[in-house]
Amino acid sequence: MRSNDTIIKLIWPNISDIQLDQLYNYYEILKEESLKINLTTITEIEDVYIKHFYDSILLAKSIDISNKHIVDVGTGAGFPGIVLKIIDPSIKLTLIEPTTKRCNFLNKVINELKLENVIVINDRAENAIKELREQFDIATARAVANLSILLELLVPFVKLNGNIVPMKGSNVEEEIMTSKNAINKLKIQMGEVKQYLLPNEKGERNIVIFKKIYSTPNTYPREYAKIKKKPL
Repeated sequence: MRSNDTIIKLIWPNISDIQLDQLYNYYEILKEESLKINLTTITEIEDVYIKHFYDSILLAKSIDISNKHIVDVGTGAGFPGIVLKIIDPSIKLTLIEPTTKRCNFLNKVINELKLENVIVINDRAENAIKELREQFDIATARAVANLSILLELLVPFVKLNGNIVPMKGSNVEEEIMTSKNAINKLKIQMGEVKQYLLPNEKGERNIVIFKKIYSTPNTYPREYAKIKKKPL
């Protein structure tokens, strides 16, 4: 067993050797491609395993993802989406990413790791929603935008009674306070905030779980320029 495999086994004890190999291959592709394009500044193996892999798995520890249709908005280099797909192949996954070079990277990872039922959409969320409104059980995003902006982008993707599960940092309480209006207008119900500390003092992760209790009006999401200029 590779030394960093133990980090993953801490959080996902039943992970198979095949899945551990997939994560390691993912790391190798990430490290190689990061020399060519802007994927992540985190390339040291321990940091990748903790700040990207372990961190992504926290979502699966926070909410049941098995057999769910998940959309990962602004996925970047595939976090948390691709990691979730590796540890739970039962999920159906859609990755939305506006940067073409990153989409090419994502497709390379999907092909080399032989991942099935994964779609990459090279577009912005507010454009992609036109074909994907209310089709997903879970919508998530990591390090994309402030919560009040993020909710307007995520909520329209989710089915009635589905979940919106943003991954946030240490200032989560402040973001929740400034998102009260968005929560009301988007007709979602806030549930738990799951708080975690990453191993080896590598940081903090807060996962906020919302439930969609009413269908989202077609007026949302607005154009991104309007969302950013005047968040809900």
